[in-house]
Amino acid sequence: MRDDCIFCKLANGIIPTNAIYEDEDFKVILDAAPATRGHALILPKEHFANIYEISDEIAAKVMPLAKKLASHMTQRLECEGFNIVQNNGTVAGQTVFHFHTHLIPRYEGKKPILGWSHEDFTEDEMREIKELLAM
Repeated sequence: MRDDCIFCKLANGIIPTNAIYEDEDFKVILDAAPATRGHALILPKEHFANIYEISDEIAAKVMPLAKKLASHMTQRLECEGFNIVQNNGTVAGQTVFHFHTHLIPRYEGKKPILGWSHEDFTEDEMREIKELLAM
């Protein structure tokens, strides 16, 4: 835990939260500035700035927890869809540098909150990108 990290303080009970779930590794809280009704955050109790720093052990637990909570929240909130979002770096929209995952219930008739425009690449550019990224 880092003393200068607000999410460390929230995840570890130093600052009160509207928690909806907690286990030994995570606390899940309602977002203080929600995008939709029920918007919540999965916060690891251990500090990791982003996906590049999170341990494989903790990272492996995030998606099963997100699935469990999304199913529960969908049933209880009667939402029609769900976004699971995780941002890394300022340019990607990260504003608090403690790894966290957004659980965002989606409701029919509400304004979309996520999206992007598509870019076009030539076949040569796509081949170059593929070769650059192939593992």
